Amino acid sequence: MVYQAYADRYTDMKYNRVGKSGLLLPAISLGLWHNFGGVDPYENGKAMLLRAFDLGITHFDLANNYGPPPGSAEEMLGKVLKSDLAPYRDELVISTKAGTHMWSGPYGEWGSKKYMIASLDQSLKRLGLEYVDIFYSHRPDPNTPIEETMGALNQVVRQGKALYIGISSYNADQTKEAVAVLKQLGTPLLIHQHNYNMFERSIENSLQGVLEDHGVGSIAYGPLAQGMLTNKYLGGIPGDSRAAKGRFLKEKDVTEEKLSKINRLNELAGNRGQSLAQMALSWVLRRGRVNSALIGASRVSQIDDNVAALNNLEFSAEELEHIENILKS
Repeated sequence: MVYQAYADRYTDMKYNRVGKSGLLLPAISLGLWHNFGGVDPYENGKAMLLRAFDLGITHFDLANNYGPPPGSAEEMLGKVLKSDLAPYRDELVISTKAGTHMWSGPYGEWGSKKYMIASLDQSLKRLGLEYVDIFYSHRPDPNTPIEETMGALNQVVRQGKALYIGISSYNADQTKEAVAVLKQLGTPLLIHQHNYNMFERSIENSLQGVLEDHGVGSIAYGPLAQGMLTNKYLGGIPGDSRAAKGRFLKEKDVTEEKLSKINRLNELAGNRGQSLAQMALSWVLRRGRVNSALIGASRVSQIDDNVAALNNLEFSAEELEHIENILKS
């Protein structure tokens, strides 16, 4: 059966302007970090991508190393683009990144022009695309001048391989420097991708202000704190969780103190008519300072549940104070 996108897919999704640009991103974007690799069931990944698009999620976020194995998430999306989403390419925002280790030798990671350009060329082949919508520097390189890394981002825009450019995991000072270099080059910095959730709030110290001062967009990864801000940990650490397996989230990070906070937050979410995950996403998107929350998923129902967070984005002053008190306790 030929896939045909849901006709009313744009009715309920909320779209936010990114910084001082013409680009709008869905309030909920889908990341392909986990569950879309070569080791994962293709049909499940395809079903999640198509359901996301039917719900108005137009932004799919990747990096060169997503899998496993590295590169296989881009290949997986490339297959779905070819088989089902090709007619809708101009409705999609597809992003990828370069910066982490991808191949052997001195030019296989970080931020040199040689690596950045080669990595994007490889990503485009895996995706089967002529260009991506956003290309990121995945992490700052302590040994390569920022002028070189930003110069590589500028070059791929000039070559038509990317429409916009972004950075990820740069601190406030590094972001200021990147903005200044790119301004001189004439290619503005579109967006910053950063870790942000109720338990990780370091961007509030100065980075958020820098982004707003310079008209740079904001997209949050990890809004559910690697699954801690879902119902998965309400009864402790389940055997199939990331914490139990030691993948990215460690068992030592899920303390009794944190579990107590999670359960109290869940109670508040219930009073709001939301799941804990929905409230956590609404919280990240509150006040409009974050343009999009980047979710992961292992099954279609999780995408439906997360998108339903948009039905209640408003918090009363009392609710926000209650959340602060829980987090500080």
